[in-house]
Amino acid sequence: MPASQPGPRRRAVIAASVAVLAGCTSGRPARTSALRFFTSHQAAVVQDATARIAPGPADDPGEAGHQGAREADVTGYIDSMLGALGGSPPPMIFAGGPWSNRHTSGPDLMNFFVALDPVTKIAWRKRLTGWRQQYTKGIAALDKLAGGDFTKATADTKDKILATQSVSTFTALLFEHTIEGLYANPEYGGNRGLAGWKDIGFPGDIQPRGYTSDEVERSDGHDPVTDTGIVADVLKLLGAI
Repeated sequence: MPASQPGPRRRAVIAASVAVLAGCTSGRPARTSALRFFTSHQAAVVQDATARIAPGPADDPGEAGHQGAREADVTGYIDSMLGALGGSPPPMIFAGGPWSNRHTSGPDLMNFFVALDPVTKIAWRKRLTGWRQQYTKGIAALDKLAGGDFTKATADTKDKILATQSVSTFTALLFEHTIEGLYANPEYGGNRGLAGWKDIGFPGDIQPRGYTSDEVERSDGHDPVTDTGIVADVLKLLGAI
């Protein structure tokens, strides 16, 4: 993500990635107010890094009117994910259901998380252990490339650091988790205030009402990425990871 890249193209990449990574948003932990894994400095680095991947108006004047990673609390989402098996029973991995209370009265049933069977818990512990190691090393690498503190670097410098080959694997992981934190169901801790959904005009899950025939047939309008090569670029990027 070179510094010269204009805001609209970056936004188009994010929009294209929502569809590409949609399958990654199921099975992710919810956020609590206190940090579960990161130190305060690590959280600040992740917040600044994800805000360069998906900037909001406070991070890029070209994103006025859009909501980004900072507004959606993507950092809280990632921190809660990494600390998901830290003690809360059941672990906050799979949201319950069958639906939330966003379009119906009553409790948010998705906020009641499903207990993990022993095999699934072992698999998630292995997955989270690997991610925790990647974040610890990746954050340290960003700080080192910034001369000691990534959060004190300019926006252009942060973009150049995130595009550096030596941290490309970590940047790819950050990209994936940023998209998840922006657009996953808010029960998983991100998408604060439905910031991501509002930004792309998505009404969210509307069960148990469902969609009317007219809503199914009606166009949502022009697709901003249909006539671009962004989708192909994203697929190529993900294929290389």
